[in-house]
Amino acid sequence: MNFEKWQGLGNNYVIIESEEWALPLSASRAQAICDRNFGIGGDGILEVVLSGEHPEMIVWNPDGSHAENCGNGIRMVARYLDLTGRLPDDGVILTGGGPVAVEVLPDERVQVGMGKAVFPAGELREVLNVNGSQVDLTEVSMGNPHAIIEHASPAAAVESLGPDIEVAPRFPERTNVEFIRLDGPSELTMRVWERGVGETLACGTGACAAAVAAVRLSDLSPPVTVHLKGGDLEIDVDPDLEVTMTGPAAPIYAGALSSALATRLETL
Repeated sequence: MNFEKWQGLGNNYVIIESEEWALPLSASRAQAICDRNFGIGGDGILEVVLSGEHPEMIVWNPDGSHAENCGNGIRMVARYLDLTGRLPDDGVILTGGGPVAVEVLPDERVQVGMGKAVFPAGELREVLNVNGSQVDLTEVSMGNPHAIIEHASPAAAVESLGPDIEVAPRFPERTNVEFIRLDGPSELTMRVWERGVGETLACGTGACAAAVAAVRLSDLSPPVTVHLKGGDLEIDVDPDLEVTMTGPAAPIYAGALSSALATRLETL
């Protein structure tokens, strides 16, 4: 069973094609594959389904759960399909959060129409009690949930606050958590605690959500450069909250499961 390993700003995923795999993925198999000691290792799995009119991307988290969409992952899948001549002419890829239109650029970057951002609770900051302290956050949906928090030191806050905010009762389906520091009129620094994953080097949908919140509530001017631990993304936000993300994606290696790992997966 063949796979490829890709990364976008250090956010790394295993890409598989469902039609070529003898074993259908499941939560336990996804966990085993993403294990960095006994499996391939990764921040998740991008399962590509090519049986329909448009390719579909199914996102598996390392804990076996699903994510509706993945901003870094969609760039990886776009380039993966483009390199093999299977990206549709209209650039549309289906995701759990809806169809996404992509354009592969000559410099190994991908421009992605991420759709319309939504403020489920309104364009406001709300107070959340976390372990006896209070944080001000803004909820933004990019088809998946995000809690955006301005903080003077995002790197310090992500480990201390991220895990508890992810599973706070306020978010019954759990949430991704982004800590941001405004660095200028059109740039911010962000660290992310991803739902079902933990801290990662980058999160594309999180960068989009952070930029949207910063534009609407902190008067940043789009396009916004988002500085992530793994590199930069450019996020444009139009007046109707339609969001465009531009950033890199690159292959790391291709391989095939060993017979030992394949046998172990069969038992799960």
